Amino acid sequence: MSAAQAPRSRSTHHDLPRTAEVPHPPRLMLHGLRPLARWLIRRRYRVEVLGAEHVPAQGPVVLAANHIGVIDGPLLAIYAPRPVHALTKSEMFAGRLGRFLHYSGQVPLDRFRTDVAAARSCLRVLRDDGVIGIFPEGRRGPGDLQRFHRGTAYFALAAGATVVPVSFLGTREPGGRSSSLPARGAPMHVVFGRPVTIDSVAFPRTKEQVEATSQLLWEHMTRELDAALALTGRELPGPLPAGDLEPDPATGVTDLGAP
Repeated sequence: MSAAQAPRSRSTHHDLPRTAEVPHPPRLMLHGLRPLARWLIRRRYRVEVLGAEHVPAQGPVVLAANHIGVIDGPLLAIYAPRPVHALTKSEMFAGRLGRFLHYSGQVPLDRFRTDVAAARSCLRVLRDDGVIGIFPEGRRGPGDLQRFHRGTAYFALAAGATVVPVSFLGTREPGGRSSSLPARGAPMHVVFGRPVTIDSVAFPRTKEQVEATSQLLWEHMTRELDAALALTGRELPGPLPAGDLEPDPATGVTDLGAP
């Protein structure tokens, strides 16, 4: 691992897993709708974005965020300094919402199997010097990063990407359900933390390499979440109400199981 400013070698589309023939996710609405979406959001909420300068202006970036509320994904897409292709659970890609997510460049993810198509789509974005978004906790919850899946580390290692922690604060009120929205006029913070760049590792990457990098990123993101809480004076919303947790696979580095 190297500092964010250090030079690094980059993967290409012909490295394994090959992505030369993988289509880039749609970008039809990825850029143009963001100003309008920001205007609409600000009519309902007071959103403050901090640390946007931590997101590199060029090169492959993984935005890795905690996950406390249903609005986290839209806020990441709307307020990230660069357009972002976020991994989104495949259950949402149905009907009109699914078509909107598709043409907005979001990437459907089957969380309960090894989703090769989603992984290659994200690698295509990163190898095109783009930005992907990921929620390492997997599901909405307290947002304290006590769950941490390995996908962030895999993408960073495969593409030699810069990982920028993102802390969402205020996007769910204490006691609120996973699908609830804050009250109108509520303040919300989106805090981009200090970046860390992961040197690319050639295929095949070992489980031990992914595990060690996941642990490093979890520790870094936990420190940045603590810093975001101190900076904003906010608190996390606490656990979801009983029975409101979504099923999520037990593939994290910080927990032994999941319902």
